[in-house]
Amino acid sequence: MSSTSTPCTACSWTPERQNHCNYKSHLKPFYESGDRGICSLGSKVILEDRGPNHPTSEVPNIHFVQDRTCIPVPTIIESWEEGEEDKHTLTSMQRTPGEPLSNQVASYLHQLRSLQSDKIQCLGGRPVYSNFLFKNDSSSSSGEIEIPRGLFASDDELWAEMERGLDERIPEAARVRLRQRMPTAMPYTFTHGDLTMGNIMVEDGELTGIIGWETAGYFPVWWEYVATSVPDGEEDREWKGLLRRYLPDYSAAREFWLEYWYLCRDLEGGRGGRLGDEMND
Repeated sequence: MSSTSTPCTACSWTPERQNHCNYKSHLKPFYESGDRGICSLGSKVILEDRGPNHPTSEVPNIHFVQDRTCIPVPTIIESWEEGEEDKHTLTSMQRTPGEPLSNQVASYLHQLRSLQSDKIQCLGGRPVYSNFLFKNDSSSSSGEIEIPRGLFASDDELWAEMERGLDERIPEAARVRLRQRMPTAMPYTFTHGDLTMGNIMVEDGELTGIIGWETAGYFPVWWEYVATSVPDGEEDREWKGLLRRYLPDYSAAREFWLEYWYLCRDLEGGRGGRLGDEMND
């Protein structure tokens, strides 16, 4: 197939099909991350399409937040699964006004601080998913496969799962030192965990909605703050740096996690190599 007739991966449309009609689509993709994409269906509805690598909990998470806070979240219209070999979840929801921008989020996040659990878990006592709190080496042709984690009811249980991601060359003494730097994870608080610019809706300077609740759950009290260290591009890095200024300060937890992150992924060089040398001294 020539490059001119290769279908678009987002809509399967080709230039040839466009040339044979006057149709102009009003279905517009406006955000994508991993195997998740979001399209606008006109001006009133958005459709989220999530691939098979992660069983989404977005609908129950949105209903949970809707019932217990005044955080503006979208209204779910319908959610369903399709496909046999290529399973994916489609969720349609009323579009909150505005464009994905960054502003006025921290005050709403304080409401989530009061939603607590005795375990690290998703709603309904199910495992959590995070490729950043934990190292994930599993992948497929369509990207990383997110692994269920938990439930965890203590710092020791959490650390035991995190430690599995450390490079096997890190000696026991260094592991003990890193464990000692981990701040307590309690109380486990309900956490969005993916506050990228694409999930923040603002209109005329006012926050109108927070979307992207599929990975929300009860996480370490410091995880919302620490998760702002995972940027989705340079603009998102700037936005999350600004957001951190207005969140409760867990900078010690952030430093611990950054050390953990580099020791899991970059032991040969850069920051990971320097940390490895320091911890082996």
